[in-house]
Amino acid sequence: MSSDIVSNQQVNLDGNFKVEDMSLHSLSPKYRSVSIIMSLVIGTIFITILLLFVIQPFFSMPQGFLDNYYIGLLIIGLLTLWSVLYTVLAFPKMKYALREFDVHYQSGLIFFRTVSQPIMRIQHIEIERGPIERSAGLSTLQVYSAGGSGHTFEIPGLEYEKAIELRQFILNHKDVSQDG
Repeated sequence: MSSDIVSNQQVNLDGNFKVEDMSLHSLSPKYRSVSIIMSLVIGTIFITILLLFVIQPFFSMPQGFLDNYYIGLLIIGLLTLWSVLYTVLAFPKMKYALREFDVHYQSGLIFFRTVSQPIMRIQHIEIERGPIERSAGLSTLQVYSAGGSGHTFEIPGLEYEKAIELRQFILNHKDVSQDG
């Protein structure tokens, strides 16, 4: 028997460790602002399109469209309001944690979700930045698991420098944990 063999002892689940007890980090407050602004902009665009269909002089709209016009405006307005309210209420629950051997991300409002990924199982990591994220100095860290076809999970709303720091830590630690 070599001392390099790792034991696989049974764990007593007596409530000593809880995921809720982890030290979690909040996302950038800019992410909430950008999400709210995007919801309002998209809602305004759809309402404007509906208005333009009604007031345009090139052709007359069918009566069925005009009869449901106000219902459409109401639905778009309510969806926009829901999107803004969801962002405001769910944002405080969106948090992440980076530990020595794993990465965690939690989110949700009605349906709460916590995703945990062992660092040793991470295949690769990408930092994604769309034009709006770049203008706000934000990024999304996408974590890909070994054997998965897509990303396992993503952590949105990170300051770009923080995303680079997290990515580099995971890449450096992944090499150490696999070699040692």
